[in-house]
Amino acid sequence: MFGLSASMTWLILLVIFILIEIATVGLLTIWFAGGSLAAFFVSLTQAGAGIQIVVFLIVSLALVLLIRPLAQKKFNSGHIRTNAQTLIGEEAVVLEPIDNLQSKGRVMIHGQEWSARSVDDKEKFEKDAVVLVQSISGVKLMVTHPAGQ
Repeated sequence: MFGLSASMTWLILLVIFILIEIATVGLLTIWFAGGSLAAFFVSLTQAGAGIQIVVFLIVSLALVLLIRPLAQKKFNSGHIRTNAQTLIGEEAVVLEPIDNLQSKGRVMIHGQEWSARSVDDKEKFEKDAVVLVQSISGVKLMVTHPAGQ
């Protein structure tokens, strides 16, 4: 690379990948930094450029496939649910009868009015019925019968 030694090339790539990772903080290039580091150590043994590139590719791919999912799980474990997501599993009261075929239905939950649809297209809910929020689809609550009913 521009007359640089192989070792220096791998160190420069290592620094570039680390700087990109710092700038993006997305666990995107850190794996290639690991591959660059491995290739750097291989270059110190005077191995050929082909072997260094293969080591870079194998280590980078192994890190992406094996370590990245674990790292993402670890970093995303503190994921905070949005206000809407906290409604899942809560009970709501039907304000307007829920009928999927007529595309209508409204519920009240935690003092807020929401559009609602039944999880089962054949199931209808009358006014004042108590329903359980199973999921959220767009801006509509998907509801079903509460447990035990």
